[in-house]
Amino acid sequence: MVFVKKLLIIGYVWPEPNSSAAGTRMMQIIAQFQAQGWQITFASPAKQGEHKTNLTHLGIKEHPIKLNSACFDTFIQDLHPSMVIFDRFMMEEQFGWRIEKHLPTTLRILNTEDLHSLRAIRQTLIKTYLKIKPESIDLTQVPLHNPSHLFTEMAQTDLAKREIAAIFRCDLTLMISEFEMKLLQQQFQVPSQQLCYLPFLYSKTQFQPQTLPCFEERQHFIAIGNFRHDPNWDAVLWLKQEIWPLIRQQLPHAELHIYGAYPPPKATQLHSDKQGFKIKGWAPNALDVIRQAKVCLAPLRFGAGIKGKLAESMLCGTPSVTTSIGVESMQSTEQSEWGGGISNRAEPFAQASVELYLDFQCWKAAQQAGFNIVQSRYLAPHHSQDNLFKQINAIIQHPEKHRQTLFIGLMLNHHHHKSTQYMAQWIEAKNRDLTNDD
Repeated sequence: MVFVKKLLIIGYVWPEPNSSAAGTRMMQIIAQFQAQGWQITFASPAKQGEHKTNLTHLGIKEHPIKLNSACFDTFIQDLHPSMVIFDRFMMEEQFGWRIEKHLPTTLRILNTEDLHSLRAIRQTLIKTYLKIKPESIDLTQVPLHNPSHLFTEMAQTDLAKREIAAIFRCDLTLMISEFEMKLLQQQFQVPSQQLCYLPFLYSKTQFQPQTLPCFEERQHFIAIGNFRHDPNWDAVLWLKQEIWPLIRQQLPHAELHIYGAYPPPKATQLHSDKQGFKIKGWAPNALDVIRQAKVCLAPLRFGAGIKGKLAESMLCGTPSVTTSIGVESMQSTEQSEWGGGISNRAEPFAQASVELYLDFQCWKAAQQAGFNIVQSRYLAPHHSQDNLFKQINAIIQHPEKHRQTLFIGLMLNHHHHKSTQYMAQWIEAKNRDLTNDD
């Protein structure tokens, strides 16, 4: 029997690489599987956004799908993919039981983007801290990186229970953060053979240091990130309320250009020409605006995964100032050099930003440090790609042997998918009755 490389990707949203790091990562994953000869179909129950990539131009079939509908069963049986990637755990919850029921031998892979439950608990920790000390924000006082504390807090939440269960149910989960891989293995006891590290990976054609604008040709500070992502909106507020006023005290003519898709009215209302605080909205090409800026500001107080804005800043030779959350899992070691500044308090954050903006030697050293990180961690070809396809090929050859070593996953598939199936079928029947009544 000839093995046909058919891949179905079920997306939480349609890919928008110019709107979010998640969109960029999805397109990178697609490119890697295409390079290995996989025929790809992308399906999603989401509405198509205005910045969606046209996948058909890349030879990828697009297929809209519905939640709680038997038409999905017919679709997957006709397509009969040998592998399915669920983009974020919510898609595994919705469609995983249908894949298992109708295509039991099909490989099921989860793409986390980041650990949603980790991001959510960090957001809760920050909110709690700000209630206690609203006038003195020092992120080092919040246990944002303590694995045992994070586990204790996460384990109490429904979100973590749902997300970790989805990881156990899948044959393999793609992880972008080494910190999160360790958290899953050491605290949640997820087997190592169920996880695969795959960071952002950029092509050599995207990394051309010799063609980038020099220090004198660049101007302005930049901040960038999808406004629908809570960590990005929180960072904009911290910039507006504390950090940018400190920078403007020393650089009264400096400007901060803030880019991001889907800015809400509350964001555009922050725009101030007088303060040099300019909400620019969506950038058709993020790399273009990043490489024209002198310094990137990313004061992230909470979050998870690794940060596309910071990887792309280093790719573009633009030094950045960020927090310990921003640099998590983006360096070889915690002590290694960063492509800019790291600070968890407003005053030193602002000072590091000013120094990079004014001091060419400081700026140049930070730029080179960023180049070094890109070359060692985020440039394709990368060993993580080989590891991914080695793991996939091993599972394809012996799927039952792989699954028999993952009893918790077998157990969760049996119980969870049965309950999800019955609920989905009840909703489907109810929707059918409502249609008939009309």
